[in-house]
Amino acid sequence: MTDEELKQRAKEFVEKNWEDVVADIDSLVRINSVEDLDHAEPGKPYGLAPFEALDTAVKIATRLGLDAHNCDGHIGYADVPGASPKQIATIGHTDIVPAGTGWTFEPFRVTRKDGYLIGRGVLDDKGPTTLSLYAAKFFADLARETGEQLPYTLRCIIGNNEETEMADVEWYLDNFDQPEFLFSPDADFPLIYGEKGGWSATVTSKPVSDVIVDFEGGTVGNAVAGEATAVVRADASALPPADRIDVEPAGEGLARLTAHGIGAHASTPQGSINAIGLLVDYLLQNELCSVDEKDFLKFERLVFGSTDGSTLGIACQDEYFDPLTCIGGTIATKDGRFEQTLDSRYPTNITGEEITRRVGALAAEHGCTIHVDIDMVPFLTDPDTPAMQTLVRTYNEYTGRDAKGFCIGGGTYARHFKAGGSFGPNDPAFPMPDWVGAEHSADEGFSEEQLKRALQIYIVSIARLMRLEF
Repeated sequence: MTDEELKQRAKEFVEKNWEDVVADIDSLVRINSVEDLDHAEPGKPYGLAPFEALDTAVKIATRLGLDAHNCDGHIGYADVPGASPKQIATIGHTDIVPAGTGWTFEPFRVTRKDGYLIGRGVLDDKGPTTLSLYAAKFFADLARETGEQLPYTLRCIIGNNEETEMADVEWYLDNFDQPEFLFSPDADFPLIYGEKGGWSATVTSKPVSDVIVDFEGGTVGNAVAGEATAVVRADASALPPADRIDVEPAGEGLARLTAHGIGAHASTPQGSINAIGLLVDYLLQNELCSVDEKDFLKFERLVFGSTDGSTLGIACQDEYFDPLTCIGGTIATKDGRFEQTLDSRYPTNITGEEITRRVGALAAEHGCTIHVDIDMVPFLTDPDTPAMQTLVRTYNEYTGRDAKGFCIGGGTYARHFKAGGSFGPNDPAFPMPDWVGAEHSADEGFSEEQLKRALQIYIVSIARLMRLEF
């Protein structure tokens, strides 16, 4: 089959099956599949609703003519058997983040409006996972029609724990061989071929409980703190005003300081204002600290003095990745000590061990200890390999662009595998209207036309990957 014939058949397939695609996305969106470990049980390790979503996806795959399996609730997969047991694979997921507040549409069903589909998981990642299953159906139908097998087995991996621990993919790799090449339809076009290393740690101060009675801020370690609060022994009426900081009495001889920053994801902190850093500066400027507390706050000033790690002595950049990022995520007062979490996304020319050594030395100079919580090495697949170039070339043909693959500071399923990347369907080159929310946001949605185009891109890309030597 020529490329032009392939493209025409892919287009006809998408148009013929589109209403079924939307119906299957809706059947998954209707399940509130947030991780629920309180109700986990054997065969349902992430809770009842996540299992229901996984089971529904496996049943969809079976109905589409794929050889589908639910692996005891951990993860699923659906195959189109090929002439070789070597696999070309996709991996998506059926779990979601909580709906949260602010929705103007029902989050747990698909609403069609002005060419968009709205609902939790439409973009991340129930919609794209459904696309991957229909891409496999295209090849299963073709094999039945022609009697010819694909050169390699096509496997669609159906994840179920991506939004939290990715324990599903760890279980998978403990029980199955790696595919030769894989892409995840759970990110942006044209192609993400690298992901920075991920380092997080907790710095703990020496015992302190003098002027600063309490210091709390941030909600999660992987985000710039949008708000922080400190309670100090001081007369609130005597404290000077400051931009972004509210001062109010907090009881006899106490003042409460509340800082309002601008939050951001830890991987993209540019333009953010860390509320914890605002309070650190205010406390130091106004001498609201004891000697030991000042020692800790001086270390904090190094943490919040930059977002590229320069004030901590770890700034760097390589030929593939943007500069290292490092932010302070949360602070808490526990047992008379302050605990500050740090999050760094780092390129290939530094290691987590070196970050620990340098930051740990600075912490020790200020009477603090450091404990590393996570260290994930950078993930990178050479963007010039034939397989990676195939994906980008196919995308460019469908969009008329001359786009290049790129790297990110976040993490996707792809980083767990030996070769591949994250491949759409979101496309920053074709932005959505303001009333459509992004992934993890209220009114999450995506364009039907872009989803249709993505399905065609996936079909043609898989066909071309099948022609390569692995």
